[in-house]
Amino acid sequence: MANYWRTAWCRHLLAVSMALFCLLHNTTDVHARPANMSSLKDKNNPTSKEENEILPPDHLNGMKLEMDGHINKDFHQEVFLGKEMEEFEEDSEPRRNRNKLIDIFSKVDFNKDKSVSAKEMQRWIVEKTEEHFQEAVRENKMSFHAVDPDGDGHVTWDEYRVKFLASKGFNKKEMADKMKNSEELKVDEETQEVLESLKDRWFQADNPPADQLLNEEEFLSFLHPEHSKGMLKYMVKEIVRDLDQDSDKKLTLSEFISLPMGTVENQQAQDIDDDWVRERKKEFEEVIDGNHDGIVTMEELQEYMDPMNEYNALNEAKQMIAVADENQNHNLELEEILKYSEYFTGSKLMDYARNVHEEF
Repeated sequence: MANYWRTAWCRHLLAVSMALFCLLHNTTDVHARPANMSSLKDKNNPTSKEENEILPPDHLNGMKLEMDGHINKDFHQEVFLGKEMEEFEEDSEPRRNRNKLIDIFSKVDFNKDKSVSAKEMQRWIVEKTEEHFQEAVRENKMSFHAVDPDGDGHVTWDEYRVKFLASKGFNKKEMADKMKNSEELKVDEETQEVLESLKDRWFQADNPPADQLLNEEEFLSFLHPEHSKGMLKYMVKEIVRDLDQDSDKKLTLSEFISLPMGTVENQQAQDIDDDWVRERKKEFEEVIDGNHDGIVTMEELQEYMDPMNEYNALNEAKQMIAVADENQNHNLELEEILKYSEYFTGSKLMDYARNVHEEF
């Protein structure tokens, strides 16, 4: 699996460079770290609907890390907005977004005292994370039917493999016939490496007693490992393997911040690079490394990654409150959330915070 993600990184390196070239204008051959791989896939390398249906996504809503080990830039917004996240578009009318945010505040404020406590925010985060889980289940139902051609409620590895290769442009009938006759599949090296990684993940999702078939629930674990404790553990193992430079199955700070090292040739690009390091350093030291011993074990990373860990939800609630708690009362008032709306929703609403008392 580690090789799979390294290959994925290499595939996107050129796209990242070109994106930064357009952004910075005055630099050549710049390779700074992207914020996350899923956003690059969406913008620079769009995939077909069919391929999206059957490939495990890099980005999992409500998860702190992407599958490739990058920090999820949208995490705070995902666990604050839930399924309403898509409604807060960058080009939406600010007054409309403000009214939505006011409505959300009133829902988070469970006891209606016009102030949000850490416990109230924790309750809300758990509820919004559950929304993402439910959405994944709905999407999985459609995806499963797409890869279950005979509708028998089970998918074999070969059925999945045929569908995957067809999405990559290979002849579906030809591939199916070769598998049936146990003939060698002639595919390029990159596709073969991805297939081997997917096969490993496929069999990890096959719950005991292993029958080499995936039902709908097991297919959900294959696409969304956050739904299964066993697959979440497997996901953590793969991330550690990809970042662990000395193969001790633990992560040091230097290992966590060195994915991947950028080569920059001007100050603006260097600033992007440095910001990336600072962000990962802060997350490692203040959040992931629970006992602050400078080492992150797989157990610590699994606890950090578990989206339904209520202790993590409370810790996240306290961090979110600290960002906007200007009066230092350890709670959030509506004015504070509106002022720091970009952190919570990705939308700037400061111009509309002044007259909040007139409408709320």
